[in-house]
Amino acid sequence: MPPVRTIVSITGMHCANCAALITRKLNETPGVQEATVNYATSRAHIRFDDRQATPPDLIAAIRKAGYDGIIADDTDRDGEQKRRQAEVRAYRNTFTLSAVMSTPLVFFMVLSLLPVSALPSPLLSAVENWMGIVSFLLATPVQFYLARGFYRGAWSALRMRTFTMDSLVAIGTTTAYVFSVINLLRHALMERTILVPMHDLYFEVSALLITFVLLGKWLEARAKGHTSMAIQSLVALQPKTARVVRNGQTIDIPMEEVMVGDTVHVRPGEKIAVDGIVIGGSSSVDESMLTGESMPVEKKNGDRVYGATMNGNGALELRAERLGSESALARIVRFVEEAQSSRAPLQDFADRVASWFVPLVIGSAVLTLVIWLLLGADLTFSLLAFVSVIVIACPCALGLATPTAIMVATGRGAELGILIRGGQPLQAAENVDTIVFDKTGTLTHGKPEVTDVVVLDPMMNPLAIMHIAASLERPSEHPLAASIVRHAAATNLELAPVEDFLAVAGQGIEGTINGKQYLLGNRTMMAHRNISVDASVEQKLFFLEDTGKTAMIVADETHVIGIVAAMDTLKETSKEAVTELKRMGLTPYMITGDNFRTAQAIAKQVGIVTVLADVLPEQKAAKIRELQKNGRIVAMVGDGINDSPALAKANLGIAMGSGTDIAMDTGDIVLVRSDLRDVATALALSRAAMTKIRQNLFFALAYNIIGIPIAARAFVHWDILLRPELAGLAMAMSSVSVVTNSLLLRRFTPHRNDIVSELAPVFMGLLFAAAFFAFAKMSA
Repeated sequence: MPPVRTIVSITGMHCANCAALITRKLNETPGVQEATVNYATSRAHIRFDDRQATPPDLIAAIRKAGYDGIIADDTDRDGEQKRRQAEVRAYRNTFTLSAVMSTPLVFFMVLSLLPVSALPSPLLSAVENWMGIVSFLLATPVQFYLARGFYRGAWSALRMRTFTMDSLVAIGTTTAYVFSVINLLRHALMERTILVPMHDLYFEVSALLITFVLLGKWLEARAKGHTSMAIQSLVALQPKTARVVRNGQTIDIPMEEVMVGDTVHVRPGEKIAVDGIVIGGSSSVDESMLTGESMPVEKKNGDRVYGATMNGNGALELRAERLGSESALARIVRFVEEAQSSRAPLQDFADRVASWFVPLVIGSAVLTLVIWLLLGADLTFSLLAFVSVIVIACPCALGLATPTAIMVATGRGAELGILIRGGQPLQAAENVDTIVFDKTGTLTHGKPEVTDVVVLDPMMNPLAIMHIAASLERPSEHPLAASIVRHAAATNLELAPVEDFLAVAGQGIEGTINGKQYLLGNRTMMAHRNISVDASVEQKLFFLEDTGKTAMIVADETHVIGIVAAMDTLKETSKEAVTELKRMGLTPYMITGDNFRTAQAIAKQVGIVTVLADVLPEQKAAKIRELQKNGRIVAMVGDGINDSPALAKANLGIAMGSGTDIAMDTGDIVLVRSDLRDVATALALSRAAMTKIRQNLFFALAYNIIGIPIAARAFVHWDILLRPELAGLAMAMSSVSVVTNSLLLRRFTPHRNDIVSELAPVFMGLLFAAAFFAFAKMSA
């Protein structure tokens, strides 16, 4: 039996190590064949054998790891959004309460640091003796109630013999809290009263540290919510009701009650409710929300329309065809969701670093404590250095670096009519140096028209040649065959039945008409059937081919009797697209089954120099392999049907969609509009996304490389150090900055440099430097 796939929405994750912990627990569950957890989307994608495991088993495994989850329901997207909003609200409320309870501790800390002469004596005497016990009473609920999630996560990680960010927060804050409690008890026992001044008490360290971490989690959760805005926008496009004809009456019903075959009415200015075929009326339809195409498309009888698009000034009558999860909008949403949950190869590096990072940080913190004690520092100084190292180093930013950029880039691509199948294609697209275009249906419209009928037998005439050619081609599905049959129909030719029909791939067709055998094909077919193609015939073939036409030879059993030529017109955007790709540094190729002269004529019109001609469909993948063996990183652009093997073999497969009727499984990138200019846009977006990922990884690593020595007080001689609570604030800033940097990809616009996005890393670098300097001054 094939494995079952399901998606679980997870709550309670705090960092990439949490995701790794849940992944490990799920993969240890009997029946689970593969599980991946994405920290940025808070979702687990699981493949399992339903004979050994059930969805409740998967939820139980997640709960055993210390987290919670619910099976994601794609039909209840409102519920999913509400759960995310509830998580954001929970973080906000917890942070607010923690901040309220921690604020008096900041006041006490300032009082304890100021000289006595700076304070009115009555105020000082009234407050000073109560500082210790009030601090204890305020810090305790923060430590054990508001921060209980960190303790749960740390305990779960410990049971699985690993560490997470929860471990760091729990260790650091507990150290400061317990140290303060011990000093408070020692003072109380010595003075025989609990009313003691706030000396050697650091309750504000633990409380503020938790407050700042919660602040970071709240801001991070909000920012992560913004990364999925593209999905939310797409889902919001779907109308809630449809106007259908039932029992002769036109009524409004919920979308869930619409059935295939229903007649649906769409008034001017309304959203189209379903995917269907126009059976009455005409109008222009704005399809930009699905395709990114800004110009409305004219629709009339027989044309296909799509749900969530906007009707213009005319009224339309439709026959419903695809509903619910089968609609174009639903398939696009599903495509983007899967892409946003995918991984880029660079993420493997981030995960490897995160896996050993936390144990290394704990070791560094212990080493810091021991070294300072050996150097003669007092216990308070050494413990504060220990806590600072623990809390400043967090793998959160590292875990967010890659998935947030992937989420925003794939979402932005969908808004532009470009569907990118996740992190792998994004990274592959960045390195492409060669781009191979299929000719028919990609560079050209794929609808050739007959242009010439040449008679070479004095006993024949043009109509007779067309009669033979069209009769032979009627059973064929090739675009050239369709053009010949259409031409015959336009001249009202009555076609004859064909016996012994045979299609020879890459050569042509043959069959018997009225007891006589005829051939229609290329030179190779004629040579295989011992039909002579003399110099005069070759001259006519060359003339036609040099003008970009595909010439097909018509012959009987003994000799050539005529030539039929057809020409496929170039798409209006092909030359512009090739020019832009060459400007980006890529080398374009054209691959086709046409002969070299015809192919060369077409390629010359768009500016392509290198042509791979006379290539059979099954040989295209081999040609891609040859280019790869020569060291080229190849992107193949095709129609997603005949070119599937080549698309799969290429380093990057780019499939042309047909409107929004997309072959979703063909290629790493799908261009909904079939506009070749979107190839350059897709590659530019991929480059921008990979740049953001590398910036994020650099910031996450550089932040820790710089921050840990400062937190360890290695530069205390120059008055550069960090108090633990400020180290916690710096940690929160790192995660928020990484998500914010990724969100700038939402500003991506084709053929436009985004100065804000380009300068953002420089600005954030200066901001971090200034923050570290300010925090160091405050700490000193």
